[in-house]
Amino acid sequence: MNTILSNAFRQGLLNGEVQIGLWLSSTSSYLAEIAATSGYDWLLIDGEHAPNTVQDLYHQLQAIAAYSSQPVIRPVEGQKSIIKQMLDIGARTLLIPMVDTPGQAREIVSATRYPPTGTRGVGASVARAARWGRVENYMAQANDELCVLIQAESKLALDNLDALLEIDGIDGIFIGPADLSASLGYPDNADHPEVQRIIEQSIRRIRAAGKAAGFLAVSPEMARKCIAWGANFVAVGVDTMLYTQVLDARLAMFKEASLTARQKNSY
Repeated sequence: MNTILSNAFRQGLLNGEVQIGLWLSSTSSYLAEIAATSGYDWLLIDGEHAPNTVQDLYHQLQAIAAYSSQPVIRPVEGQKSIIKQMLDIGARTLLIPMVDTPGQAREIVSATRYPPTGTRGVGASVARAARWGRVENYMAQANDELCVLIQAESKLALDNLDALLEIDGIDGIFIGPADLSASLGYPDNADHPEVQRIIEQSIRRIRAAGKAAGFLAVSPEMARKCIAWGANFVAVGVDTMLYTQVLDARLAMFKEASLTARQKNSY
């Protein structure tokens, strides 16, 4: 019989380690595997804003499995049926978006636990999570390696932050800068001083409560700030953004050289 693999991402959080991640929005198992060979501590497979199907998420989990990088899946939302699918295909760490209230958080935790403590549907014998029934006593062990993270990305969520931090089974809270800045009245301006103040305050409150604090920073400067404030799972880029930046920079090198050459030839 097989055994459940240890969740190194969760263990790192419990050990107080700062874990550096990368956002995967390409929907490609090939690119996911390339990212996994880079050695990031964790890789977020995005099912909320990237057009990933359940099969796409499954294939990316398979591609990452051979490497040390730990997969984190963000489903499109925190519905019980969606969470069940994510867990059954083998996700052990979930990042649930748009969680505003303690009631939502409790329902999410319940959806990740088998009865009698939760409402997760029973189907381990046909699921990758249990190696298709080959993990002995899977249901008795499953909760031990699950890591449940939620996103606080609205004014309402921040108003409820202390209550969210008290929910048993929530391992960490991720501050979503884009939605949060819009909710606070500063759309497309997460760098506004007031937004930055609230982000720092929120990260410090999360860590003071003994929970993990997360953030996505597309600039190295912001990533370093969040780590200094106490964030301990920080994504430092998005694969599609990094790809477009490198493509554009490479083209600009030769477009500029070509323009200069044409200008010289015109004289």
